[in-house]
Amino acid sequence: MRVTVLYFGVLRDMFGARDEMVELAEGAAVEDLLRILDGRTSNVTMEARIWQSVAVAVNREYAGPVVVLRDGDEVALLPPVSGGCE
Repeated sequence: MRVTVLYFGVLRDMFGARDEMVELAEGAAVEDLLRILDGRTSNVTMEARIWQSVAVAVNREYAGPVVVLRDGDEVALLPPVSGGCE
């Protein structure tokens, strides 16, 4: 099956894209997708912190790691945000 992954914030920089199609096995869950994407990154220290706190939305609704994905789903990855005005 194929899902569209949308990257936001620092994840967009890490993957060098706003979005991409990812092939997954039938019955794959959010945690399976995150494991695959984590395996494609190289800065272990930085990515470990990001992957531990990334928020995931499937079809515009927040989703936990055990949510099963379906063909055609849109998965948005939202890293933690910091900064702002004083």
